[in-house]
Amino acid sequence: MENVGKSDGGPEKHPVNHLVEVMVDGHKKSVEAGPYRISVFKHTVGVPPEKELDQIIKGIIKPLDDNATINIAGHEVFISHERTGAAS
Repeated sequence: MENVGKSDGGPEKHPVNHLVEVMVDGHKKSVEAGPYRISVFKHTVGVPPEKELDQIIKGIIKPLDDNATINIAGHEVFISHERTGAAS
């Protein structure tokens, strides 16, 4: 996991190891606040790599790419599901 402080020498928003709660498939998970590659975040919260992970933001489902980065601040809500094939 990447947990990066401010590069300007100022204080970090959250100290390293600051735990926050997120919801994954209806279960509370405690994770360190900060940036994560989605594939690493899935491993951290126990989502198998073969499943897709979506974030629910204000009732809207947002698919997350395994190579993208997300900043976890706490109280985010996620759902995982089997991968679906693309239409031809």
